[in-house]
Amino acid sequence: MPKDIEPTSKNLEKKLDLLIKRFKEQKGIIDSYVKRERDWKKDKVLHHREVTKLEKTLKKYRNE
Repeated sequence: MPKDIEPTSKNLEKKLDLLIKRFKEQKGIIDSYVKRERDWKKDKVLHHREVTKLEKTLKKYRNE
């Protein structure tokens, strides 16, 4: 193996640091997506409850 291709501890350390950095970036992206998704679902449930409540109120007034 040529010396420039031979893995050295410094070379492996740099590659490992790069992989860890990429992992942290990807983890941050995924975490923010999960948070937005949870917020969206929470809002969806709250909106559904409000719509149901308004439909019941409307139905009540129509029957009077």
